[in-house]
Amino acid sequence: MNQAILKKLSPVTEEEKRIMDGQTQIDRSIYMDGSRDVISGEKLLKPGQLIDVRPHTRFIPFPEHTHDYVEIVYMASGSTVHIVNKDRILLKTGELLLLGQNARQSIEAAGEKDIAVNFIVRPDFFAGTLDFLGTEETPLRHFITSCLVGTGETGYLYFQVADILPVQNIIENLLFMLTEDTMNRRGINQMTVGLLFALLLEHTDRLTFKKRDDEMIVKVLRYVEENYRYGSLTELAAVIPYDIAGLSRLIKEKTGNTYTGLMQEKRLSQAAWLLKNTDRKVNEISESVGYENISYFHRIFTARFGLSPKQYRDSK
Repeated sequence: MNQAILKKLSPVTEEEKRIMDGQTQIDRSIYMDGSRDVISGEKLLKPGQLIDVRPHTRFIPFPEHTHDYVEIVYMASGSTVHIVNKDRILLKTGELLLLGQNARQSIEAAGEKDIAVNFIVRPDFFAGTLDFLGTEETPLRHFITSCLVGTGETGYLYFQVADILPVQNIIENLLFMLTEDTMNRRGINQMTVGLLFALLLEHTDRLTFKKRDDEMIVKVLRYVEENYRYGSLTELAAVIPYDIAGLSRLIKEKTGNTYTGLMQEKRLSQAAWLLKNTDRKVNEISESVGYENISYFHRIFTARFGLSPKQYRDSK
């Protein structure tokens, strides 16, 4: 962590001074409206503001709560213990914890040198952010984003990325932008968060889950992402490993789709991307995504997008 940024995040706040002077609970008026255990973005963000950052309050436990925004917790120094949906997470220096609005979180007391920073992100912010991930709506991307800005069951994502230098650099850049008074911050911040998500999608092997089923689903989606041309359920079950019947049931339960459906979704999204971004012939694209029968490819592509491949390309 850049020492100048860390120094800016480290000073004891007015609330923390009161805690050190004997205040035994957080000041709810800073975070919440009335008796609701929901931290309000209206309390923490300025009118019209979609993203900001604030250091986590130290020296006292933070009681269980949810958020009406997406929170990204980055451990700049030291460590903090988070209980999220009853899972205990020890967040260490350089790691990221992404919390959706349906996640229930409490935090154990942090020490003076335990510097966690909370990125407060309104869901509307992601409308622009996700544009930077491209137009291809893959099953893996859908799972990751639905955990945070949709109805995903998991509710949180824990990335152990302390040794991934590009991720650390992007976070430092975002911290700099949010703590300095710079021009055109919204566009730059959306681009920066978009790049962060793109990097995290490349490092789903660093996702840590407390539930084996969630871990299995990410492995399934990563396999589909990497082997959509010729992958098979039999090979996937051997790679994970998992029995085929149980794996089929798990995929359907967790994604609402079958293995075959996930493969088709990935193949067609890749074909759509190639049609929009390359000049390759339709039959070449069909073969490149795993469909040797061009008539079948035309039929399922048209059913999926409401346009033939040629019409889809011409619509750009």
